[in-house]
Amino acid sequence: MFSVTILGNNSAVPAYERFPTSQLVSLNGNQFLIDCGEGTQMQLMRYKIRYSRISHIFISHLHGDHYFGLIGLINSFGLLDRQQDLHVYGPSALKDIIELQLKVASTRLPFQLQIHAIESQGILVETEEIKVSFFPTDHRIECYGFLFQEKTLPRKLASQRNKPRTYAYCADTRYDERILQHIGEVDLLYHESTYLHDQHEKAELRYHATAKQAAEFAKKAGANRLLLGHFSSQYETIQGFEDEARKTFAASENALQGVTYLI
Repeated sequence: MFSVTILGNNSAVPAYERFPTSQLVSLNGNQFLIDCGEGTQMQLMRYKIRYSRISHIFISHLHGDHYFGLIGLINSFGLLDRQQDLHVYGPSALKDIIELQLKVASTRLPFQLQIHAIESQGILVETEEIKVSFFPTDHRIECYGFLFQEKTLPRKLASQRNKPRTYAYCADTRYDERILQHIGEVDLLYHESTYLHDQHEKAELRYHATAKQAAEFAKKAGANRLLLGHFSSQYETIQGFEDEARKTFAASENALQGVTYLI
């Protein structure tokens, strides 16, 4: 099974029971964590996800709502006596931040923690089953999106389609058509939609996108489906995002916490 589970779908701070950004991509028992906002490990436990299987963590950028939960998760892995290696990918400064946090707490991990710096664009992970690549987005600080590409189709799906399945995670970004060249016609696209379009000037100023812009991007990308997320805390309810996006791209839906979306 190739899927993505939403752990957090809010921006900036937790609000209205919405947690900051985090997602879990699963493929045949292998698990990959995208971003790790505050409360991520609580969400993993809430949804009964066996996070000991997480082998790779991808941090899009160093705004707190995307990585403040990381050191807590790493520490919990240590307390649970994890043995297998853990690979973490993020902007180059992340390594110094994590190493300092571990040092001041005199923490000794029982597993090998390998922190890899993301630079420019390219492939991060490639196994027999999946390839994970990255690309820059247009945000206020260094920020990256991620593309998950299945290497080969399962036999039962091979007769129904002619290409492997793909999932693109467009992290915090303004509307930017330069990203299109990196993702192709993906099966499932996640694109941030921090504001409704009547706030498009604020979105532009803060390097974010609106639900309408996310839908326009999905349409130009030729995506099959669109997930909306990273909702601003100024909105108590989020149905308006889905309604707005569907006027431009019918296959749009809100990324709901605890829901697993098949790719």
